[in-house]
Amino acid sequence: MMNVLAITGMVLSGGRGSRMGGVDKGLQPFGGKPLALFTLERLRASGGVGALAVNANRHLDVYAAFGVPVWPDAKTDYAGPLAGFLTGLNHCQTPYLLTVPCDTPLFPLDLARRLAHALAIEEADIALASAREPDASGQPQMHVQPVFCLMRTSLLPSLAAFMATGGRKVGDWAAQHRAALVCFDQAGDPSNAFANANTLAELHQLEHLSA
Repeated sequence: MMNVLAITGMVLSGGRGSRMGGVDKGLQPFGGKPLALFTLERLRASGGVGALAVNANRHLDVYAAFGVPVWPDAKTDYAGPLAGFLTGLNHCQTPYLLTVPCDTPLFPLDLARRLAHALAIEEADIALASAREPDASGQPQMHVQPVFCLMRTSLLPSLAAFMATGGRKVGDWAAQHRAALVCFDQAGDPSNAFANANTLAELHQLEHLSA
């Protein structure tokens, strides 16, 4: 079993927040604290990671008050989650990096442990979460949740080369490597654990679910 001290957990909070009107999404209130801090504390409580960090590009002094390293992207062109991956891999001092987006704060508490188990058992380079979500007709379908990603930090050169050629999609990059897919099939409403908030209304709805 992989030692948790070999994994750095990083909360991704470096986006534009364009669908929230350009606000810094990670600093919006959720459960009485900033959303990114809520997510960070959930990741810490999971017990599945050793070191912790936050990827952010604005209000760095506020994020620094969370008590963990804050890693801004080298380029502030908001190139999507892979830019955060690249930043994490550049800074990470452990063999593995786990990424969790700040706007999906109800992720499963066994996320890190199950991804680590799958990566080790399948001798993979990357482990990705998946979960059932309703399609247009309301029927549950399995969807990959690519931003919930455990990766070997030795993949840094691969990701740098991929992004240098204009690559921006996590799935396209992951497809270049041996990837393990882990199904998180939730009881009750299967979409809650990976429900993300793109608008303030969605954030308030998630806050109600977490109460």
